[in-house]
Amino acid sequence: MHKIRVGICVLLFAGTSAIAAPSKQRLDQAFDETVQRYHLPGLAIGVIDNGEIVYTRTTGERAAGSGKKITQQTLFKIASNSKAMTASLLARLVDAGKLRWDDPVTQHLPQFRMFDPWVTSNMQVRDLLVHNSGLPEGGGDLMLWPEPNDFTRADILAGLGHIKPKYSFRAGYAYDNLLYVVAGEVAAAAGGASYEELMRTEVFAPLGLDCRVGAWKSLADDDIAQPHRYGKGRNIVVGADGDSVSEITSAAAGGIRCSLDGMLRWAGNWLTPDARQKEWLSGEQRAAMWMPHTPMPISARRRAWDRTHAWLYAFGFRLGDVDGEWTVSHTGTLSGMYSMMMLLPDRKSGFVILINGEAGEARTVLGEALVKQFTAPKDARGIADYAADLAADRSSTTDHAAPDTRARKPTQASQLKGLLGVWRDPWFGEVSICAVKHRVRFRSVKSPLMRGTLMRVGARDLVDWDVDSVDAEAWLDFTPGDAPGLHMRKVDPEADFSFDYEDLAFTRVGDCD
Repeated sequence: MHKIRVGICVLLFAGTSAIAAPSKQRLDQAFDETVQRYHLPGLAIGVIDNGEIVYTRTTGERAAGSGKKITQQTLFKIASNSKAMTASLLARLVDAGKLRWDDPVTQHLPQFRMFDPWVTSNMQVRDLLVHNSGLPEGGGDLMLWPEPNDFTRADILAGLGHIKPKYSFRAGYAYDNLLYVVAGEVAAAAGGASYEELMRTEVFAPLGLDCRVGAWKSLADDDIAQPHRYGKGRNIVVGADGDSVSEITSAAAGGIRCSLDGMLRWAGNWLTPDARQKEWLSGEQRAAMWMPHTPMPISARRRAWDRTHAWLYAFGFRLGDVDGEWTVSHTGTLSGMYSMMMLLPDRKSGFVILINGEAGEARTVLGEALVKQFTAPKDARGIADYAADLAADRSSTTDHAAPDTRARKPTQASQLKGLLGVWRDPWFGEVSICAVKHRVRFRSVKSPLMRGTLMRVGARDLVDWDVDSVDAEAWLDFTPGDAPGLHMRKVDPEADFSFDYEDLAFTRVGDCD
């Protein structure tokens, strides 16, 4: 298997095109057009060419209307770009002889359970990092988001055993976050300290990274970007930090914050490590971090834009070819925060993108414009061209469009006779569906943001959530009878997979108070 993987890499490396430095004029143009087209509240990018930082630029505000500008030291939530840092912490512990990649997870966490006992026994530490566990895509993410919630890491370890697999262990790819949380707990068990403390002492400090994780007391002059949503012609802060930043359950999967300077230093550690950085992580473990493990589906758009032939997941990194050149990358997505790091190791080049707004498409088109500066510098396409391609993709895929639910009316308690009450899912816990002041209300016990009013559309009920940060409405499908059941599913089939309502299976356990 390893010989085949190496062969793929060699074939792709051979296609590297002539070296060309990125154009500052085109970088500026891509930057300006992205900010303007997508109304971004703030953007920071940095470009590395042949080991040198050749371009940095920031714009916008940490919080819209605050007058506090984004700088290269502004901390952004990097979301799933945290995964490579978590994986590197494990690699440090492997170097130190405190664990091995092929250790059973239960060796370090005896309480660890998957749905299938055989998988529980055979899952190794490396399996936690490569999205081939059999969990459904985003399985159990409702224990992580929306934040804040009251789920703990112990809840995740207990809940995993109740999430039914969607495919066989190591038989395919489906992105998950929970097992990275488990990986953080493996690190804590092997390293003898909390995940947060180990990340600070084993990764941030020795590499000199301007990054934070865990809880801290926020100061008035802290340079921290806040997440935004765009609506009614303006950017609005959502989920802003208060006087103190709390420790979050999802830290190992997506809870680290870094500045542009910190992310560029992190990128440099992989592209052109100096003597101290080489001492921080051995060559053997650097190679292990970039060893392909799980093939991922290649979208038609990726094939058309990048002529991609291989797309694989390693330890916290995605590996693939772009115009015949090998890339190592990852993205990060949270409500109101988007990031990307793209490395071209053969060139010792790459770039970082940090955005504090709803910017999925903005990140995609800007990332494409930046990578083409290296892989296809004669390609004249720009932000508008890539945006037009994405718009064409959307217009051609109407089969899964969200239904029109505007003709909605509040559900009446009389319409749910015998179905109101307390319901329980084995991993998500209890919710109440009860009449409150002439409305039927949905309330989750452990996820306080998941509260809303039931609305009837035709013969079905959906939950209209109280807060905008829970932006994926859910159908409620009741099964009446002696043992009533309840299932949920996204109203918009294309909504973020972390709203994994489809994996919930409730049974009624009590009456309303």
